Amino acid sequence: MLNILFSAKPAAWDEYQAPLNAAFAEAGLSVNLAREHAPQDVDYIIFTPNGPVTDFRPYTKTKAVMGLWAGVESIVDNETLTQPLCRLVDESLTAGMVEWVTGHTLRHHLGMDLHILHQDGVWRDDSFPPVAAKRPVTILGIGALGAACGQALTALGFPVTGWSRNPKNITGIRCLHGDDGLHEALTDAQIVILLLPQTPDTANILNADTLALMAKGSFVINPGRGPLIDDDALLAALDEGQIAHATLDVFRIEPLPEDHAFWAHPQVTVTPHIASTTRPETAAKVIVDNIVRGESGLPFRYLVDRARGY
Repeated sequence: MLNILFSAKPAAWDEYQAPLNAAFAEAGLSVNLAREHAPQDVDYIIFTPNGPVTDFRPYTKTKAVMGLWAGVESIVDNETLTQPLCRLVDESLTAGMVEWVTGHTLRHHLGMDLHILHQDGVWRDDSFPPVAAKRPVTILGIGALGAACGQALTALGFPVTGWSRNPKNITGIRCLHGDDGLHEALTDAQIVILLLPQTPDTANILNADTLALMAKGSFVINPGRGPLIDDDALLAALDEGQIAHATLDVFRIEPLPEDHAFWAHPQVTVTPHIASTTRPETAAKVIVDNIVRGESGLPFRYLVDRARGY
């Protein structure tokens, strides 16, 4: 029997206990899943960074730590964590992100706010948007989420450029990489979507210099991580008209403080980190599949590269 420790907040236990046990039973694994185990007896840890486990040194038998979150920036530098760490790649999280990103991209592309928010009795019949083929979109970060979003937008006719630190080849997306590629990807982009992980290399990747590369009157959509954007630089670009609107789902401090300038700015949409989330039924199957792989001697999926930070 495998001893599996669930280290997360009590609310997560309430959501995940039944789906995980069902997935373990379906996989034919004999498992003792609990919120408490003697550390030396734990085979696997199912983990969120806001759970009780912060020191992994007593878990000498543990074969891997299975994250319940896609992001790992708050745990990857934990020096006590020497066990393999796997992030969560969940099809429902990907589907939700594709829907959110596509929805807000179309909102800005079609200029929907003008008619939804400003019905003032004026008949404006000269506000036709360009067709999608004339609206270049750049996605910074073309991992699983970015690639899926890019391909969905490509299917709608948008010319999509994707940027990553290292070379990639994704069907339908113009892929660029490195510093020169970043400059090219942002130059004249009309919509920029951020789906990068949070690392020292990606901090403030949208700043005064890079925002200036975008087309005047362009749009920023950030469902990735708050520190990807220099807040002051973005506010200045909005005030100057360089950026027409920013839709932001993630922030340096969450919840976003009520006195933050983003709340009151007329050209900023704040959403409370709801772009997408993991669903217990599908996430449980991903985690259990990875544990089955570990027990079968196969390599784990979605292993975090500690050096890269994701």
